[in-house]
Amino acid sequence: MALVTQDTLERAEPSRTAVRPPPDHPDRAVAANEVHARPTEALEVPLRASYLAVTIEPADREREVRHIADLCSRFGVAGPSDDDAHFKVTIGQVRLKWERHTEFSAYTFMVPGVSPVPFSEPPTSFLPPGWMAGLPGRTVVAVHAKLMRSPSTALPSDVIAESFGGHETVASLIGEGAGAAFTDFRIQADGHVRVVIEDRALTPRQAGRMLRRLFEIEAYRVMALLALPLARTLAPRIGAIERSLGALASAIADQSGHDETLLAELTQLSAEVERMRNGSAMRLSASAAYHELVVTRIDELRERRLEGFQTVGEFMARRLNPAMATCRSTSRRMRDLSERVAQASTLLSARVEIVRERQNQALLESMDRRARLQLRLQRTVEWLSIAAVTYYVAALVSYAAKALKAGGLHVDVDIAVGIAIPLVVGLVALALHRARLKGERPAASHGARPLE
Repeated sequence: MALVTQDTLERAEPSRTAVRPPPDHPDRAVAANEVHARPTEALEVPLRASYLAVTIEPADREREVRHIADLCSRFGVAGPSDDDAHFKVTIGQVRLKWERHTEFSAYTFMVPGVSPVPFSEPPTSFLPPGWMAGLPGRTVVAVHAKLMRSPSTALPSDVIAESFGGHETVASLIGEGAGAAFTDFRIQADGHVRVVIEDRALTPRQAGRMLRRLFEIEAYRVMALLALPLARTLAPRIGAIERSLGALASAIADQSGHDETLLAELTQLSAEVERMRNGSAMRLSASAAYHELVVTRIDELRERRLEGFQTVGEFMARRLNPAMATCRSTSRRMRDLSERVAQASTLLSARVEIVRERQNQALLESMDRRARLQLRLQRTVEWLSIAAVTYYVAALVSYAAKALKAGGLHVDVDIAVGIAIPLVVGLVALALHRARLKGERPAASHGARPLE
């Protein structure tokens, strides 16, 4: 058999037939295309954009798709299918992008140009009347943004004041100085947060990425903070359970209460803690995941300080991180509380089990004593029974001897009775002994010790 060497490979002509690998894994296409599922839009500045995130129930997913399809049909374009998780379309002047996430759906609307008055003509104003209000779900995030070319090295203060109503503004250079972002993260009178992006040297793709990251920071920030009201609601009850558990632990250590009563109280506490954990686990764990996404998106902004302003990262560290620490603390306290209740229940259950074993042992000993007393009484009664049977049999012998004597036979009645008495006693005693052995034999065959 000839060996294939490197020289042979180099001299060989390339194959004209494509060589196919083994069959694909069933999920290969899904996994490979996931990173391309939501490509970034290339944006030309100036531009206006609106972002909307709504929480939606699974039962409303089909109605959401139909609502988008209805909008597309009004403009004579194809709508999304039921299986789509993201969709892009141009309807009139508006570029619409829809994305379905686990808990919410996100809509991005974009139109070119800027309005004469800042944020006076957002992209949503170009949609048919009533279409936005008819979207299924509840709004959690609404943002208006504008991308504008840099008028100078810094956005004029009057433009900032006009855009954000004099509120404290968060701003930084983004994309390592290629642009600047301004926002106050406040809901304005129109129900929207406002964002201004200043284009200094952003490429179209870079502008799209920066706008998307700022929208996602706001969306994930709000989704993370949805757990904060729940954590604040749970905190007083967690404190009350901790105090109750401390009192129960002291009672267990001091043995100052009835163990079974304490165990019932611990069981009730355990059930309540598990109910609280089950009711809050999803929201608290989702909050931690959203917080990680916020941190990741802020890092992706590649911020630099803009003199006189807080950066987005600093703002979130000061405002968002303490809230997330509260949520993590609540989750940790419930987990620790569950473990402490379980440990106390295990300890008390073991003690209750030991007490019950002792009670069962005492009961068995009492039953053993009663059985022995009963046996002694039974044997006493047996001797009395022997005496009674002997008495009656001796009387019968006496009557029989007297009858024989009266019939002419020479029978000494007293001698006959005297001879009969020991014989009767022996026979009756032997019969009782055999009956006792017969009754004890089944117990002995099962390994039980005969009572003495």
